[in-house]
Amino acid sequence: MLIFVNMEKKQATRIQSSVLNALEHKVLIWLAARQPKWVTSDMLTAVGTAGAFLIGLGYALTSININFLWLSTFGLFVNWYGDSLDGNLARYRRKQRPIYGYYIDHTMDVINEAMMFFGAGMAPFFDMRLTVAAFVLYLVLTLNVSMNAHLRSEFKLTYLKLGPTEFRLIIAIANTVMLCFGERILSSIVPNCFIGFVVLMLCIIYVITVISDIKYYSKIDPLPKDDNEQ
Repeated sequence: MLIFVNMEKKQATRIQSSVLNALEHKVLIWLAARQPKWVTSDMLTAVGTAGAFLIGLGYALTSININFLWLSTFGLFVNWYGDSLDGNLARYRRKQRPIYGYYIDHTMDVINEAMMFFGAGMAPFFDMRLTVAAFVLYLVLTLNVSMNAHLRSEFKLTYLKLGPTEFRLIIAIANTVMLCFGERILSSIVPNCFIGFVVLMLCIIYVITVISDIKYYSKIDPLPKDDNEQ
């Protein structure tokens, strides 16, 4: 197995072309400029993790009362605030730590997503098998993003014009819709159909991404010609 090690403090180019990217960027810069001096990027990363915990907890507690979906929706906002602002604050203050930040960010992302997906799986209206499948697909997509960040210095954050913020918004809307239907949603197949659709879309995105990456790497790293070939 070939292992490439690069400890240079070179950041991969962030590819962010989501629907809300332009507006979100302005909001985050505005927020970064107004953070108290005692607020650090690590603190905001912890806030993002707290938000993920609230998301998972809210879903899990819907077995007691469906109104706990409001807790999950609030957790989505908290998670967005911490997860989206930590890196922007570092860049705004010119205190980036590319190696440390990359490691912490991705480590906490996996932990955060685990809390969210498994928490959702404990909700009475979601099938744990589907939420685990969604989590696995999230992991393989994350692995693909990390490989491309290393091999081609591109950090792709969006698929089909959708990024983390858009996905949070979609989940918040789904939570609101389920709350509008109340207890009737518990015996409905709609929530699992929604998760099933998400799993299907993640599968399609992953397959298309891998095929595209294979073509790209095959082109820039062709098979060596035999010495006897002209």
